[in-house]
Amino acid sequence: MMTQTAIATLTKPALSPAEVLFFHEEGYLGPFAAVSQEEMAEIRQHIDTQVINSPGPNPNTTLQSRHMDSRVVFDLANSPAIIDRIECLYGSDLILWATNFFNKEPGGKEIPWHQDQNYWPLEPIINISAWIAIDDVKIDNSCVQILPKSHKHVVPHIPAKDGMAFGEEADEKYFKKDNLINMELKPGQFFLFNEKLLHHSEPNRSTRRRMGMSMRVTLPIVRIKQDGPPLHPGHAGILLRGEDFMGFNRLQEPPVTG
Repeated sequence: MMTQTAIATLTKPALSPAEVLFFHEEGYLGPFAAVSQEEMAEIRQHIDTQVINSPGPNPNTTLQSRHMDSRVVFDLANSPAIIDRIECLYGSDLILWATNFFNKEPGGKEIPWHQDQNYWPLEPIINISAWIAIDDVKIDNSCVQILPKSHKHVVPHIPAKDGMAFGEEADEKYFKKDNLINMELKPGQFFLFNEKLLHHSEPNRSTRRRMGMSMRVTLPIVRIKQDGPPLHPGHAGILLRGEDFMGFNRLQEPPVTG
């Protein structure tokens, strides 16, 4: 007969109550490992040779929505280390609605301070993101910088300064950068963050590429405006766990190959 201790071990959640509270108070959590560095080396090679150099679902870029046509990308986004933790934070009905590769070559532009919700086609805006390191991500090659607790307020966005990678940025009159964290990651590591957490990355001043993949997860109660910017015609999400009990959004089955 299985003991109560053994049952508790089998059902132990991926996040402790203290970690859940930390996420809600600070707006982020991590880093954690999604896959090992050895596994990421194989995934990186596949992404470089089979994914980002070939056309994908979005005719305007090869870097977006590859969860729709690449099994390798989908499996990375669906890593239990990521989704088990997201389930602890957002419940058991989860939809993967976006994936993006952020490929910053040496000399790549600064990404301004921003809150992701400013750009997103969600109603209501409920989302959790994971940023997964494909490469080794350090300060010198432009790791993501975050501001803990900045998710507690919506910050106005204004036209971005010249030379930025985005067209809009958070108005710096409304926040301070005294407590920023440099989110350095080894290949295969990730961190989770809230849709309102202010984040940013410097220009890539190193001689090394910095690639990461972001994945966005929402709930069935959220309507995704799928056919216009910043998404694209034919966009589809994928149900990761649970049930799509509302049926608002275009979903597809996970890709089989790619």
